[in-house]
Amino acid sequence: MQFPADAPVTPAKLDALRQRIARLGIRLELVEERFVRASGPGGQKVNKTESGVQVQYPPLNLTVKWTRERSRALNRFLALRELVDEIEALVSPRTSERLKAAQRIRKQKDRRRRR
Repeated sequence: MQFPADAPVTPAKLDALRQRIARLGIRLELVEERFVRASGPGGQKVNKTESGVQVQYPPLNLTVKWTRERSRALNRFLALRELVDEIEALVSPRTSERLKAAQRIRKQKDRRRRR
């Protein structure tokens, strides 16, 4: 897989994703990418085109499917970002923003339950 440099997102987001990939040591040549048809709303556009993206990272046996957007380029970027989030949660849980957010929500729920 090549880095999705053509994604319609800000350059800052592209750079942030590149830095996370480099920090975690993810080898993009091992990431397998497949395009699939999306389901759900979108009508003829999603029924005709394969704009959804499924990415796999075989070394950790992770798979992410992203079909939320109508643009293939944006789905590629978002699927890769989601895959990097999952890899970070497994490899480096202390730096994972997703795990920090889950812990913060868990603490809030505990505080509410105690009231």
